[in-house]
Amino acid sequence: MQAILDRFKGHGHVSVLAGANIVVLVLLAIGLGSSFFSMNNMQSMMTQVAEFGLLAVAMSLAMLTGGIDLSIVATAVLAGIVGAEFLTGKVVDLATTPAPVVMAMAVAAMLITGLLCGLFNGLLIAKASIPPILATLATSIFYTGVGTVMTGGASVPVKVKEFFKLGTVTVANIPMVFLITVIAFVVVGMMLRWTRTGRRIYLYGENAIALRFSGARHERLVILTYAIVGLICALAAMIMVSRTASARVGYGEAYLLQAILVVVLAGFDPFGGRGRVSGLALSLILLQLLSSAFTIMRFGPYMKVFIWGAMLLAVMLVTRIMAGFMERRERAHVAPPGSGGSPAVVEAVSA
Repeated sequence: MQAILDRFKGHGHVSVLAGANIVVLVLLAIGLGSSFFSMNNMQSMMTQVAEFGLLAVAMSLAMLTGGIDLSIVATAVLAGIVGAEFLTGKVVDLATTPAPVVMAMAVAAMLITGLLCGLFNGLLIAKASIPPILATLATSIFYTGVGTVMTGGASVPVKVKEFFKLGTVTVANIPMVFLITVIAFVVVGMMLRWTRTGRRIYLYGENAIALRFSGARHERLVILTYAIVGLICALAAMIMVSRTASARVGYGEAYLLQAILVVVLAGFDPFGGRGRVSGLALSLILLQLLSSAFTIMRFGPYMKVFIWGAMLLAVMLVTRIMAGFMERRERAHVAPPGSGGSPAVVEAVSA
């Protein structure tokens, strides 16, 4: 038991996730065989995981600060709608404007929209001191409302064919959208590990008071973090629009639950300060393997949502139980029964 607890404390869930992926792959090879490991299915999985993977990265950054962003899907959808307005010819004349220029304008519009949505979330949390769960729940409804007003609830079609080719083009049989997601994972992982901002995000989630006493501008850090979350959501919007050749309110509603599931399964602490991008990648792969298997086995969408919800509950319960074990062992080690307090406290009092 001690070995298991030590591995849990030292991010052993990463190796556990790697083992779980291997077990699932073996079971899928036995149960589904070539129908699962065909080239078409592999490319389909990489394409499907692209936009969802970006939303999971966005959620993980919010959770590292001890918060949550319930507006990631609404932000991505709104950014996609704003960009699609350019690609459908409502903002610029497609007959006289070169396609690359229209595409650049659409991508810029998506990025700006995502950035503004993220900044607004950050300002509500940092400046207005609204709890993240309430702030992002409210903005999720607000962004959805804005998108509904803009479109009237209808789908916005993409008329620039060069843009939705992005969702189908491959490089060495690897979908381009998947490569974009991999690059985003690498960049975010390097930022969290090697930059001062990344270290401060971890510190803020683990001990916000300590960060404040260090002299860091914690409010600006929160705003910056949610702005980055918004930009990542805009990248997801770009992939969404390119894959579906349209944008509409209500797209990807199940992604929010799945993103939370992936992030928690990856070992990110809902209270902040803990989690690794490598674990997030493994968790994402595991969920996509199961999702693709469910599709092949013809599970209905409602059954999938039921399974994701059950998995989320199970993961949270196991994580909470293991954390409780660790807390009790640490308290017992610091202050053994009958010692009258921890060594540090005894020494401070006697001094």
